[in-house]
Amino acid sequence: MTLRVLKPGLACTFQDLGRSGYQHLGVPVNGAMDADAHRLANALVGNTPDRATLEITLQGPELVFQVGAVIAIAGADLGATLDGEPLRPLRAARVRPGAVLAFGKRINGARAYLAVRGGYVLNDTLGSASTYSRGAYGGFAGRPIRRDDVIGIASGFANPPRVMLPRDTAPHAADDAPIRVVAGREWALFDTASQAHFLSTPYRIENESERMGYRLSGEKIMLQAPADMLSEAVGFGTIQVPPSGQPIILMADRQTTGGYPKIAHVISVDLPRLAQKLPGEDIHFALVDLDQAQALSLAHSARFAQLEDAHGPH
Repeated sequence: MTLRVLKPGLACTFQDLGRSGYQHLGVPVNGAMDADAHRLANALVGNTPDRATLEITLQGPELVFQVGAVIAIAGADLGATLDGEPLRPLRAARVRPGAVLAFGKRINGARAYLAVRGGYVLNDTLGSASTYSRGAYGGFAGRPIRRDDVIGIASGFANPPRVMLPRDTAPHAADDAPIRVVAGREWALFDTASQAHFLSTPYRIENESERMGYRLSGEKIMLQAPADMLSEAVGFGTIQVPPSGQPIILMADRQTTGGYPKIAHVISVDLPRLAQKLPGEDIHFALVDLDQAQALSLAHSARFAQLEDAHGPH
């Protein structure tokens, strides 16, 4: 039971929730940039959230299914069609053998996630199917998909679950609210003007931005005085400031340690929103305290747990 790649799209890789437990060995976590969309796509077809999805960035692939399947797309609306008919995000669909899934003009967002009921047949590396292209491991042959790749699917033929999504479920790309952050360890080392600029002026996502990190441009952020920094652990959403004064947000394929001062960290619930932003777009930051960030994270986790428990496999 397989699907074949007719056109590869742009940097389409298989991702799951990440390769946890190995950062102390220098192994990046990787995983879906927008974990919310990844989990929603899986829930829509009745998969558990740890199943890999195909992360599709901006320009989608063209795939032919050589077996019947149940599929769903979540995240960005990249103009998906199934045998020429529109296939909207956040809806499960039955696919007949020989059907072609294609993508056209982008409507909104940056990344879409394609789930197949039963999941894809991939080899795990260190407990995860996430692709790490720089290391050439995980996913399908450790790289983005290519034309004529044949990918196994553990297809399930049962009817898709009737998933009742919360009323406020909407594309992250439509959300222009500030990206919320908590103060970083070196927040107090930055001068007052830089702290004010960081929270009151827009920063543009530069073209060099990708899964490893988002490079930003805007008002320079400067330390009060030079500081000697030792490299230490960093996470998804850590905002480092190199000597140029232009911030870098570390993303899913980030390195495991960093030595630049950390002005802030994007809170976990806003990382999916950030992942749907495009180079050339402006973002604003808003500071929240740790208690607020934790409360938002707990509520978010409870909401997804309820959704997945109700609609996952039993």
